[in-house]
Amino acid sequence: MKKLKIGVIGLGGIANFHIEGIMASESAELWAICDCNPAALLAKGEELNIPAERRYMDHLEMLKDPGLDAVTIGTPNSNHFQIAYDAITHRKPFALEKPIALHANEASILREKLAAAPIPHMVCFTYRYKSAVRYAKHLIEQGTLGKINHVYSQYLQSWSINEEVPLFWRFRKELSGSGALGDLGSHILDLKRFLVGETVRVFADAGTIVKERSLLGGEGKGTVDVDDFCHVLARFEDGASSSMSISRFAFGRGNYQQVEIFGTRGALVYNLEEEDSIHVKLGEDQAFQKVDIPDSFAANQMQSFFDLLNGRGDGLDATIEDGYLNQLTLDAIIQSSEEERWIAIEQEAAKNVS
Repeated sequence: MKKLKIGVIGLGGIANFHIEGIMASESAELWAICDCNPAALLAKGEELNIPAERRYMDHLEMLKDPGLDAVTIGTPNSNHFQIAYDAITHRKPFALEKPIALHANEASILREKLAAAPIPHMVCFTYRYKSAVRYAKHLIEQGTLGKINHVYSQYLQSWSINEEVPLFWRFRKELSGSGALGDLGSHILDLKRFLVGETVRVFADAGTIVKERSLLGGEGKGTVDVDDFCHVLARFEDGASSSMSISRFAFGRGNYQQVEIFGTRGALVYNLEEEDSIHVKLGEDQAFQKVDIPDSFAANQMQSFFDLLNGRGDGLDATIEDGYLNQLTLDAIIQSSEEERWIAIEQEAAKNVS
C-alpha cells in the first residue's frame, strides 16, 4: 500500500504532534507544510527537508495539489472553520483540531456541508486515543459499573499563572472563541460524551484572573477577554449528574486530567498526568485498584487517522458531528456563565439531520 501524502496546515505547537505522528507511521509521509508566517515556514521546511515548491503560505494553494491525499489542520481556532470548509470543497480528507469553530453556527455549516458531500475526516479529540479511556469505555459498555449516577472531572494546567506570558491568540476571544473552556473543557466534554452520553443542560461559573497581558509587539498591554477557569454543573440525558473543573491557573499542575465515574455496581477513576491509568472498584470490600489494560486497547491518534483514510477505521474517531455537539455545549456553558442560570442544550437539529 502506497504511503499517504499528508499536508500540515499551521506550524504552531500542535503541528509538532501531527508531524511526529506522520513521520513515525509506515502508512504516511509528510508531503507539504503551510503557514502564514514566512519565517516559521522557512525554518520548518529546512528542518524537515520539504521542497520549496511544497511550502505554502496559502492553504488554498496546498489544497489544489493533486498529489496531496489529506491534511491536518492545527491553526488558531479562528481559522478552523474556513480551512475545514475549504478542505471539504476541494475534497481533501482532513484531521481538524478542536474546537472545530468559534461558535455553533459555524460548526453547523461544516456539519451540513459534510452531510451533503461526505469525505473521511477526524476531529482531534486526543484523549479518545488513551488506552485507559478506551478500556473505561469498554467496562462501561459491558455494564460493569451498572447505571451511572455521577461523573466528576478535572482538567488542570498552570502555565497561565506566569503573567509574563504575552497576549497571544489563546487569550483573545476573536481568535480562540473562549479560553480554558475551549482549550481544556472541550476535551473533557468530549470524554464525557465518549464514555457516558449526552449532556442536556449546564450551569457554569467562569472568570478571568489576569485581565491584562503584554502585547506581542512588546509595547503596552491588551485586555484578556476569555476565561482563565470554568466550573460546570451538568445533567446527562439519562439523569446522571456531573461536574467539570478546568483551569490554566492550577499551581503545580502540568497537564492534569481526571475523570471519576460512579455507578450502581462499581466505580472507576481515569487519571492522566505522567501516564494514563485507570483504577476500578467493583465490590463493597474491594479498594480502588489500578488495573492492567490489555494491549488491544492501545491506539495512536495519527495512525488512527491514516487507518481511517485507508478504510480501516475502528469507529471510535470523533467526527464533525461530535465537534458540532461539543460546540453546542461550549456555547451553552458560555451563555450560562454570562446569564448565571441553567441553560438547556438544544440538540433537536442534530437528531434530525439527513
